[in-house]
Amino acid sequence: MKEEQKTTMIAVAGKGGVGKTSIAAVMVKILTKRFPGKRILAIDADPAVGLATALGIEEGKTIDDIRMEVVETVEDGQTKAAIELLGEAKYQIYDAVSEQNEFAFIAVGRPESAGCYCKINSYLKDVIQMLSENFDYVVIDGEAGIEQINRRVMEKVTHLVLITDVSRKGIQVVQTIKGVADRLVMYDEMGVIVNRIPGPEAKNLVDTGALPVLAYIQSDDQLAKFDLLGENVFFLPDEAEIVRGAAGALAALGIIETGEKQ
Repeated sequence: MKEEQKTTMIAVAGKGGVGKTSIAAVMVKILTKRFPGKRILAIDADPAVGLATALGIEEGKTIDDIRMEVVETVEDGQTKAAIELLGEAKYQIYDAVSEQNEFAFIAVGRPESAGCYCKINSYLKDVIQMLSENFDYVVIDGEAGIEQINRRVMEKVTHLVLITDVSRKGIQVVQTIKGVADRLVMYDEMGVIVNRIPGPEAKNLVDTGALPVLAYIQSDDQLAKFDLLGENVFFLPDEAEIVRGAAGALAALGIIETGEKQ
């Protein structure tokens, strides 16, 4: 019997403001062009909800919306109703997935509220994992910083892609994420993309330590204009710095072949 293909799950993480969401969106663009027959899921796990905008779609009901429905039911003392809602949550999440022409999208939603709902959060985390298994490729735009690395969808991925700019703070953050991920995240491959490099010579000054560099991406005025206008990254040309850089990173990870058209 032929072995079932493993889902390729790419989690993108890093300090806020380094272009993490744009790179995650461009990776979705590249995968849809490279694998038109495959099922691709984009997960916005950042409370800032920028991935939907970068992909040119509107955010609908989120996973956290579904979670809060259960939490509110528990707080109202309706234990039986809460159990029934938990049983239905998986189907609600399937319904919350927005199907686009070339990919599917869902947002995790806002940060968790005060109080401990560990069992509910764990259940929904497992549902996200089950949902991902129905897709060939999953790209997760993670929350800025390290907090989400050991929670929810970030616990089990095949590829962890860390994003930094040339700042010392950005590099410190990705090195910290690596340290946490080495202990708490089940991943197959990890690497860093150095984004928004002011010039070709600047990359010689960047020291990422034990983190292998997947790609260097120079600052791109065209992308800055797209960000300013909130335009869909699918309209970025293949020769754009961020598209070439993201493709190079995916090739370095063995997800696409080197030199393939995007």
